[in-house]
Amino acid sequence: MTMPLDAMDDVPDEALLTLFANGEGAAARALTLRMTPRVMAHAYRLLGDRDEAEDVAQEAMMRLWRIAPDWRQGEARVTTWLYRVVANLCTDRLRRRRGVDIDSVPEPQDDAPGADQALLQKARADALQAALGQLPDRQRQAVVLRHIEGLSNPEIAAIMEIGVEAVESLTARGKRALTDLLSGRRAELGFDDGWD
Repeated sequence: MTMPLDAMDDVPDEALLTLFANGEGAAARALTLRMTPRVMAHAYRLLGDRDEAEDVAQEAMMRLWRIAPDWRQGEARVTTWLYRVVANLCTDRLRRRRGVDIDSVPEPQDDAPGADQALLQKARADALQAALGQLPDRQRQAVVLRHIEGLSNPEIAAIMEIGVEAVESLTARGKRALTDLLSGRRAELGFDDGWD
């Protein structure tokens, strides 16, 4: 059975994975189009490096396709599983990177010409990414999942394999640390009246 991709917009992730495992190639394409941008964004937030984030996203999606035949619906959500895999892959890369001085890692370059607002948005994104990079790994992961990816505390707890209270503690400490790290740059980043 072959279906157009837009016919799969309302099909849940888990059902798409099962369809792929049963030989439906269109299901894999639909799930890839749906998940890859989210996985890539999550990896970038954890790593701060687009090339490495692309590698992690590709590896995570490959792992998803390999486990598809053994997927047991109802045990976990595809997104929860993928976020956990991405977090583990990123943690491995960060551990290997530990010998590199953070100041020696070049900032990502934006080659696109932009107006003042685009430059301000880039400055804000860079400042946030730099501040995220200064958080301990677990705090960064919790903050990214909660405040950037918009996941609930129970979902984050499942991804990080910790309790909901630990998630709340990590996100609260991470948020406070980010506020401290960024507070001296409010005017520079265009936040004259406080943080938005």
